Amino acid sequence: MSTSLSKSFLEDGAVLVKGFLNKDQLAQCREAYDWAVENHGPNAFRMFDGTEQQSHVDNANPIAKARLEALVSSLPFGQLFAELWGSENVWYFAEEVFLKAGGHGSRTLWHQDTSYLPWAGRHWANAWISFESVPKQNALEIIRGSHLGPRYDGTTFLDPSDPTQPLHGGDALPRLPDIEAHRQQNPNVYDVLSFATEPGDIVVLHPGSLHGGAPVDDAFPNRHTFVFRFFGDDATFHPLPSQSASGYPEQGILFTEELASLKPGDAFRHPTFRQLV
Repeated sequence: MSTSLSKSFLEDGAVLVKGFLNKDQLAQCREAYDWAVENHGPNAFRMFDGTEQQSHVDNANPIAKARLEALVSSLPFGQLFAELWGSENVWYFAEEVFLKAGGHGSRTLWHQDTSYLPWAGRHWANAWISFESVPKQNALEIIRGSHLGPRYDGTTFLDPSDPTQPLHGGDALPRLPDIEAHRQQNPNVYDVLSFATEPGDIVVLHPGSLHGGAPVDDAFPNRHTFVFRFFGDDATFHPLPSQSASGYPEQGILFTEELASLKPGDAFRHPTFRQLV
């Protein structure tokens, strides 16, 4: 691990790690991915299932937990994040599954994962594994350094005419900026990172970063992406707004019971999360 890559991640909030997975490791991930799509969990959201145009998102599937923990433990993620963060310990949080197919998937709205999950600290990362060669114009986009800025309210993802419709409401969090509207007026108003990737590459993203995009189109119609989430020593519990319009508990909707005893600023820890290092 180069010091420049570690510095870039801590400052920019996202880096590309070329050739991280070899052919056999990537095949193991693809087998687990296909199983996860077919054996989805209670948090899955699907559109146009069974048609050419499909969309599927799933998070922290409890029936996949043991299988994916074993997979992640067999891959070199622990060493990667220990070196990337300078952390003595690395834990695995859970997976996220993305599928877009049919060439007509709209861009994913801009957001921060920390608007939906009770996370703070420098030692968080999402490892994006795409199984296709992804052109830059179809890749995830990240606003450089935004993980060091404010935690915005999340979008509801419900109103395409209002991409910043507040999830929580009230005054607890500032409203998300309408990034695409700003970019239409001035394409260079934001410092946006994106990476063309080949199978075996991973994009590592701090979940406090403003990110979105990754559309599919006629030239790049299908994208299958596995995301594994990790945290380290500098990871703390930062509750969501209480009594918000979202109805989300302060712990978020993933591992709510496991996190119920944590107080604001506590180290983010629970035995349910597999320790890798």
